[in-house]
Amino acid sequence: MPEPLQAPSRPAGRELRDAQGRTISYLRLSITDRCNYRCVYCSPAKAPRADLDRAQIRRLLGAFAALGVRRVRLTGGEPLWRADVVAIAADAAALPGVDEVCVTTNGTNLAPLARPLRAAGVRKINVSLDSLDPGRFAAITQGGRVEEVVAGIEAALSAGIPEVAVNAVVLRGVNEGDAAPLVRWCWERGVTPRFIELMPFAGGVPVPTREVQARLAADGVRLWRDAEAPRDHGPAGYREGDGGRVGFIGALTENFCSTCNRLRVSTRGELQACLGGSERVPLAHLLEDGVPASWLEHEIRSALARKEDGHRFLEPKVSGRLLSMMGIGG
Repeated sequence: MPEPLQAPSRPAGRELRDAQGRTISYLRLSITDRCNYRCVYCSPAKAPRADLDRAQIRRLLGAFAALGVRRVRLTGGEPLWRADVVAIAADAAALPGVDEVCVTTNGTNLAPLARPLRAAGVRKINVSLDSLDPGRFAAITQGGRVEEVVAGIEAALSAGIPEVAVNAVVLRGVNEGDAAPLVRWCWERGVTPRFIELMPFAGGVPVPTREVQARLAADGVRLWRDAEAPRDHGPAGYREGDGGRVGFIGALTENFCSTCNRLRVSTRGELQACLGGSERVPLAHLLEDGVPASWLEHEIRSALARKEDGHRFLEPKVSGRLLSMMGIGG
């Protein structure tokens, strides 16, 4: 344990707000930085670090739920590598005030876990799938098998998970031509495809959201109006098409910082108020038995009070100051 802290006075009101007055209601929690993939845009291979244990995670989630967080996403690394992931999901779903528990996964271990996760209370699964082409998928993931991911998606649908989405990162010169086939494949199954601009964490050249949309149109995918996103959900904007919706997350070219409602906690228990920020506030030492909950609340509120008005992805050499996506959560 670090030096004893002075118990802070409790701020008025329970709702979390950042320095700009934005209400924070969505927590993305990385429960491990281990992963069986080494996607070219995510992270180079690293030795895994110690993860928060289930008891620490339960205390952390309880604190955020008490402060108005209504949506919890379990991510990684690959969260389904943890043997206790179903128990962690059930802990989150049982918290008063938490309306939705979601999981982001690469899908390789989803098939056997889809029904247990649904029974635990998971309401949404996001599966990373950058291409349906086996060769390109293996190249992007550095060894992944697309058949395993497809089987996981089918299992999630069969298990009755209410929302299943596919996340695809479009890389220049790699998989631009795979976007339209992926949309059609998803629509045939009632799955929502979402295209994410590459962020400056590792290798690859990004394709701007507008260009992805133009490529979809050129390949016959007609998106004819904006679709309303669910309230208090994530950063994606949606377009309605003939077969369903398509989501787009353009963090670089279509900045959505003004509506941010999120914060993140890494696998080591470091709070990061902004994915594109460099400040990391350690919380793990405040998750031990006997530490007053008010101290944890104080650190969370203090970090949000310092949150800037927008990300700094476009600043020179910003990538060197950021955690890998495996550490802070995709």
